[in-house]
Parts: sequence; structure tokens; C-alpha cells
Amino acid sequence: MPREVTHEAKGPQRLDEDAMGDDGAIYVCRCGLSDDKPFCDGSHNATIDESDDMLYKYENDDADGPRREISEIVYAEE
Repeated sequence: MPREVTHEAKGPQRLDEDAMGDDGAIYVCRCGLSDDKPFCDGSHNATIDESDDMLYKYENDDADGPRREISEIVYAEE
């Protein structure tokens, strides 16, 4: 069953010191665009000019593909 997954982060999550490999830090993708999931490959750079108030969709979840605005995000008042 296909489903839409929404990623709100624009950058990777660095794993803690215990999870680091011999080559240095390990970064996990949080934007959903990496071709090397679960690891970051820098694809989040495509999200740099996104507005925090807009929801976007990348065709085929590809950072190099066309991006379109889906809807404006409305936050509930606290």
C-alpha cells in the first residue's frame, strides 16, 4: 500500500559519539530526499530556499526533480 511520508527537517541528524564510525561522524537523512537512505547524501541542499510556511512535493522524491508547492501550512494557535 503506497503512502505519503512528510519530512519537516531541512538537514541531517548527526548520530551520537557511540555510533560514529572510523571515518568520522555519521549523518542520517531527515529530509527524505537522499539516494543513500538512511544516510545523508547532501540532497537536503535542494530545500534551502523553501518557506517554512509551505508544504512541498518533489517529483519521485528526487532532489533533482521538479518541486511544487502543495499547500500553505496553517499552525494551530496555542
